[in-house]
Amino acid sequence: MRVGFLGLGVMGQPMALNLAHAGTPLVVWNRTPSRTGPLRDAGAVVASDPAEVFATTGTVLMMLADDAATDAVLGRGTQAFPTNVAGRVIVHMGTTAPEYSRRLGADVTAAGGRYVEAPVSGSRVPAAKGELVGMLAGDAVEEVRPLLTPMCHETFACGAVPNALLMKLAVNLYLITMVTGLAEATHFADRHGLDPHLFEAVLAAGPMASSVSRGKAAKLVAGDFDVQASVANVLENNRLVAAAARAANLASPLLDVCHALYGEAAALGHGQSDMVAVLHAIEARTAAP
Repeated sequence: MRVGFLGLGVMGQPMALNLAHAGTPLVVWNRTPSRTGPLRDAGAVVASDPAEVFATTGTVLMMLADDAATDAVLGRGTQAFPTNVAGRVIVHMGTTAPEYSRRLGADVTAAGGRYVEAPVSGSRVPAAKGELVGMLAGDAVEEVRPLLTPMCHETFACGAVPNALLMKLAVNLYLITMVTGLAEATHFADRHGLDPHLFEAVLAAGPMASSVSRGKAAKLVAGDFDVQASVANVLENNRLVAAAARAANLASPLLDVCHALYGEAAALGHGQSDMVAVLHAIEARTAAP
């Protein structure tokens, strides 16, 4: 049976393309029709609206911006919702609040569908290479897991909803603080007059090196702020992690500093730049009296 894919943004488009190139029979939809062209060229059927996707597929993957977009596409809260989800597996791959996913899963189940949350770790480049890490929770995990193979080099079953999203938020906490630390270290090296390429090489040769540090250090040294994961997106993820921490009465001191810095970067006009543009917020603090 055909598989639906809703949401062809920065992450969704390369993810869906990997599915299409692997031979998955896809029916896709995106709010901005121009994003569907590469999928059509890859053999996917382009639907005129989300209802057509639900009507012609048995499993629907959703890579949408937020809970409002997800609810709108599903028709949640309207008479269309039971029609869209009954008898289908609904796979929520976006990053939203864990409690939102819990409630959505309950609603899908009550309407006669099955629900899996399957957020992924990685940005645009790993998405294009099929090297994301998938985290799954819900009542059809083993059925959905093989579908993720063209998109993910590894997947992990995390138990009940919303454990996959909680796992994603824990990973994001580390990612956000790590990249922010890298930007601050780059700023430190720059202001002390160190050779930026030498700094990059030393970092890459050391025990802290990773694919993330190598990729983001190269962008910082080159002054390349072309988006892979935007400042605005990271700020929203930061908010979700902080909210989950507060709900559990957890301290998050490093995250709180990062939240302030990404907010400052966005206020400086860098919201649609790559997350390494947090460097501008650090530079602005240095310049302040």
